[in-house]
Amino acid sequence: MAERVTFPFEQRPSPLFGSVYRPTVLVSCWSRKLTGWVDVLTLVDTGADYTLLPHTYAKALGIDLRHEGRAFATQGIGGSERVSLVRRWKLKVGPWTREIPLGFIHRDDVPPLLGRQGCLETFKLTFFRYHTTFALR
Repeated sequence: MAERVTFPFEQRPSPLFGSVYRPTVLVSCWSRKLTGWVDVLTLVDTGADYTLLPHTYAKALGIDLRHEGRAFATQGIGGSERVSLVRRWKLKVGPWTREIPLGFIHRDDVPPLLGRQGCLETFKLTFFRYHTTFALR
């Protein structure tokens, strides 16, 4: 198994800076609906307590948030939002599988965020020259 995996940053236009580079990582979430993995392009967010996806991903993953999610309000830069949290869900980063808490924000106009709890905190992360490297040691 690989000891490290590197992902390039994504270059995006910016009205303030012309362009910016964002640490994005293609992860895979387990889908009960498809009995397989669903790829999700996430923004690596070391400030996010947990991984957070837009609401529409719940349906693609076969999750009924009314019965499986614990609903609560969360605070962020944009203010308070409703989130449903599933305690344990399978996620793959490169060759590594983790069971993480997975939150679903009750809107679809926010990017998927890859957070610390159960995921980022289990890797040595390096951001260097527009690349994110995940390593086990």
